[in-house]
Amino acid sequence: MFKSKCFLLLILFTSLAHASPDFSIIESLAQLSNDTYLEANKLQSRLKTQNQTLVHQSIIPESQVSYFLSRANGIQTIAIRGTANLENVMLDLDLELKPDTALDIKLHQGFGSAAKAVYTDIKPYLNEKLPVHITGHSLGGAIAVILGLYLQQEDYAVTQIITFGQPKVTNVTGAKKYDLLPLIRVVTLNDIVPLVPPISPMQIRDLDIFWHIGEEVILMGDNKFSQTNGVKAMLRATKFTTSVPNEKNLIAHKMDTYLSLIDGLTQTATNVPYKTGISIFGFSFD
Repeated sequence: MFKSKCFLLLILFTSLAHASPDFSIIESLAQLSNDTYLEANKLQSRLKTQNQTLVHQSIIPESQVSYFLSRANGIQTIAIRGTANLENVMLDLDLELKPDTALDIKLHQGFGSAAKAVYTDIKPYLNEKLPVHITGHSLGGAIAVILGLYLQQEDYAVTQIITFGQPKVTNVTGAKKYDLLPLIRVVTLNDIVPLVPPISPMQIRDLDIFWHIGEEVILMGDNKFSQTNGVKAMLRATKFTTSVPNEKNLIAHKMDTYLSLIDGLTQTATNVPYKTGISIFGFSFD
């Protein structure tokens, strides 16, 4: 119990405030994440309207994961398709963590395998001298994070990863090891995919639990947003129940919803504190 309290206090006080996010960059990568759902014959023309040049597009046969690589202003961007079907997402979330020998951490087995396949497929098309941005929605966001870890390990200049509605990919130890990954996880209040698998506050004493890497930006609506990380981000999951996702959750998970909320924040953005209303061992997280 004492060890758990000390660990909790450590990660609580090392979860520091981040600089205000640049919503113009977030909007640009959100549009590219949305583009991954386009039919192949429409992608190139859409990218041109965003001043992006399509370099490569591929579907991995084994997993049917689809991604594209584009380039603009000396930056190469990898965008990975997820799924807009919330029920499929929930069914696909195998909760087992498996060791990844390359990264020396535990990963969600399915996401890890998919990321390795994308990594192998895309390497011949990457320019080692140019910075890399990576993005993805839903399951695509989870693959984007792990792909970023692989590329960073190979000394590619991964300067930005932005995901939308991304589930967890590793555990507490893995998240701590890669806490400097330049990752922003954009979520909406009612999107339950970033919260799975849910845990109770008492489960924090088990350090082999799923845990998010990076900063969380919560789109609150009315041109407001909140920023969390570490324990406070994790505690949002304690309010999630195992009930069947409803229509509100489905809408909250769609890229259209993300794009609409982000568009307002590019005009005017107010940072508001996120209140969990939760305390553990007598310590409040608000």
